[in-house]
Amino acid sequence: MPDNYVAKVRAGKRFQVLYMHDGQMLFDPSTTWNKTAWHVHETLARLNREGKVEDTIIVGVFNIAQNRYFEYFPEKFLDEMTPEARAAFVRDGLKHAPEADDYLRFLVQELKPAIDARYATRTDAAGTFVMGSSMGGLISVYAMSEYPQVFGGAAGLSTHWPGTGKHNAALPLAAYNYVHHKLPPPQGHKLYQDHGGVGLDALYAPYQGFVDQIVRDKGYTDAHYLSKVYPADDHNEKAWAARLEAPLVFLLGK
Repeated sequence: MPDNYVAKVRAGKRFQVLYMHDGQMLFDPSTTWNKTAWHVHETLARLNREGKVEDTIIVGVFNIAQNRYFEYFPEKFLDEMTPEARAAFVRDGLKHAPEADDYLRFLVQELKPAIDARYATRTDAAGTFVMGSSMGGLISVYAMSEYPQVFGGAAGLSTHWPGTGKHNAALPLAAYNYVHHKLPPPQGHKLYQDHGGVGLDALYAPYQGFVDQIVRDKGYTDAHYLSKVYPADDHNEKAWAARLEAPLVFLLGK
């Protein structure tokens, strides 16, 4: 919650909202599986004190570990695959359980109305954002594309465009075609992307470069799109925490 939330509500303030995936990894390292966290509330509070971002409520949506991949892999990417590749991936990769569309319905039809009813939120797309890392980056881009009237901005840190842990063509090609067909127009939307260069992030450069071109071809200018590279960064919460300022200011800035 923003500092002095109650007093600001009494003064008539309404707050923009940032929905973040992998919610149990965001705030308190003492409760995470790897004892690291994004510390997103601390970074956001600092940026607010510095006058760089507007007051924002963060909603951290916990993942269900055994369902995470099935819920975060964008379901309609499957429509862009050949029948043979789709059947194999649904069987072996998704274990016959694609659930991303159900997950987004939960966010939009259940969680967001509950948050809007309980807190003094801005309910418009211009005040509603979504962010995640790795597979959470994929589902964030997907969320804004499927619900452009709900989410006015999305951020993916270390977005997992390969779809698996190794180079391949089928899954990235499906992602490219989906983004080309379904990414909403830039008017009223912002998109942030980044990646590192170490560990799993070492896979990402060729895929992210192609996504950057697709997004630019869709008319996204610097006012609507920011893509950054951090060559020394690995694929973990410590790295994402260290570079949070860029996506937060880009999406939530004054």
